[in-house]
Amino acid sequence: MTELAHDNLDWLSDLNPQQQKAVVHGDGPLLVVAGAGSGKTKTLAYRVAYLIAKGTPPERILLMTFTRRASEEMLKRAAGASTCGAHMTGSVWGGTFHSMANRILRMYSQQSGLPSDFTVMDEGDSADLMNVVRHELNLGRNDKRFPRKSTCLGIYSRCVNGCEMMEPVLTKHYPWCLEYKEQLKALFSQYVIRKQQRGVLDYDDLLLYWLQLLSSDAMAREIGGRFDHVLVDEYQDTNTVQADILRGLRRFNSNITVVGDDAQSIYSFRAANVRNILDFPQQFPGATVITLEQNYRSVEPILETTNRLISQARERFTKDLWSARREGQRPVIVTCRDEATQDQFVVAKILEHYEQGIPLHKQAVLFRAGHLSDSLEIELTRRNISYHKYGGLRFLEAAHVKDLISFLRVTENPSDEIAWFRILQMIEGIGPATAAKIITHVTKSHDPRALKTFAPPAAAKANWTELGQLMDDLVTAGEGNPAAQVQRIRSFYDDIMAQRYENAQARRRDLEHIEQVASGYKSRRQLLTDLTLDPPNSTSDIAANPLKDEDWLVLSTIHSAKGCEWDVVYVIHASDGCLPSDMATDNDKQIEEELRLAYVAMTRARNFLYVTWPLRYYHRWGSYTDKHVYSQISRFLNDDVRASCELASFGTSGYPDDRSPMDDDIVGRVRNQINSMWD
Repeated sequence: MTELAHDNLDWLSDLNPQQQKAVVHGDGPLLVVAGAGSGKTKTLAYRVAYLIAKGTPPERILLMTFTRRASEEMLKRAAGASTCGAHMTGSVWGGTFHSMANRILRMYSQQSGLPSDFTVMDEGDSADLMNVVRHELNLGRNDKRFPRKSTCLGIYSRCVNGCEMMEPVLTKHYPWCLEYKEQLKALFSQYVIRKQQRGVLDYDDLLLYWLQLLSSDAMAREIGGRFDHVLVDEYQDTNTVQADILRGLRRFNSNITVVGDDAQSIYSFRAANVRNILDFPQQFPGATVITLEQNYRSVEPILETTNRLISQARERFTKDLWSARREGQRPVIVTCRDEATQDQFVVAKILEHYEQGIPLHKQAVLFRAGHLSDSLEIELTRRNISYHKYGGLRFLEAAHVKDLISFLRVTENPSDEIAWFRILQMIEGIGPATAAKIITHVTKSHDPRALKTFAPPAAAKANWTELGQLMDDLVTAGEGNPAAQVQRIRSFYDDIMAQRYENAQARRRDLEHIEQVASGYKSRRQLLTDLTLDPPNSTSDIAANPLKDEDWLVLSTIHSAKGCEWDVVYVIHASDGCLPSDMATDNDKQIEEELRLAYVAMTRARNFLYVTWPLRYYHRWGSYTDKHVYSQISRFLNDDVRASCELASFGTSGYPDDRSPMDDDIVGRVRNQINSMWD
């Protein structure tokens, strides 16, 4: 029993009846179907606080989310919800699936067959290692059509995360790769062996090894027995392996709470499986299902429209969101002549709402694919309207950042082949063949300081002594004070970076930010774990907050917008071929997910929602041809949905063109001239 077992629980009055019912649920499986904006984060946080208040030791609670920030936010709310403080919630096992897997595997590395100092590769490094093995097996050298490294990794990841056999994955997602099935099997087999030899794991391995541990009754009892309660956020985004892990954890204890919304399951391209949430009551017999329907985000007219939209789903947990904010503008569906007029309409409305007092950062333009905002970005630039587009290169994918992290990785795990390749090829005079020899030399002793006993090529001698001294200093420093280690690496790397990359000053600032982040860690291993498993998207994620007078419009793909909200939302290109995408209409499952994407986009709006579609737009067919095409309004905006909206048009007068009166003599002359060509 904890010291809070006699908390008077008055704080539960902050919850509505459905939230309160979920929070005070007793033992046994619980599914909370939380509609958009219905306070799921608050509900899950309060459940953590309630469990602690009722006597569950916090260290026996496992809270899993999809980002570290989400976990930290929930535990912060839990600490403030009752007399439960941060000193209590700090003991809760909270984090992402991958970070929890990393923690478990460190504890049970021997049972997992892993070295205790294993390191984790990010997606880019995993693809590079896949490519190394691919070339060693002579795959693709004589056949340029053999799948590239990123495609190979995508196929591998699909098979692992979806627990699917190779052939169905290829048939469904990569049909052009079917002829390489046997070669891919050989590639993946050697890829796994190479990872085991080098003591490295990729993201998929973290979950796969954890699942394999739980396949043993003894280990399932041991690991699952650590937790009295398991709580999971965004359950609709889990893949098959994650769902199997949860069943393994709860094999001998049925106390599991999952929160999610089947209507917001939009990540099948990451192998997320909507069946996990739809089938939860069957997978966990005796489950209680509680639905949260009161929406705290949107005005009622927006919810009326989005309820009608999602009612088209063939299979779902029925829920009708409602709001106490009864008054508000109905959503507006706007027909535009073309992309240019769509851009003009959106910009006009942005400025109109800005003049009404809604800052730019509280307005967002959402779209199905990144290229659909191209023309709008040009118009925003022309009108001098600042914007921030979500997407593109992530912070840790930047070359100079990966370079710096590689030094930390080889210090942690001297057998990390890909990190060594990255470091060694920074040194002038060392190519791939020499790098391979050096790596073999170092891994034999499993000590980075073995560099000193390798005779480098003459062209590399200038930097070799300094590199050897750096490795000596990093190993001597040990696990502690990672900020000092980052600083030492920067002193060696700065000149190399300036020679290798443009815009060195901006890159230095990025590395300074990493040093600042490192100052908050006591160990190099934990710093590497967090940077790899929950990387920041940009320097703004780890830098100080922007100045209050800075303001910019938000442009975002719908996938990136999930979990966010804005006062004003503009959903552009709501036409068939764009939403739903013409690349995702092969079957009913894909169309259902596209419907959920439309729902996610429209439920981001708090007060104003505009859905626009151009009658004509510029279509880009890869790198071959570009052309204007005519479109139809999205099939999801059917008569029932449109009946709940205001309908408007912009720039469509006289469409498709203003025709001049026809002169019969001119027409006759043209026709006769065409016909006479063949006399």
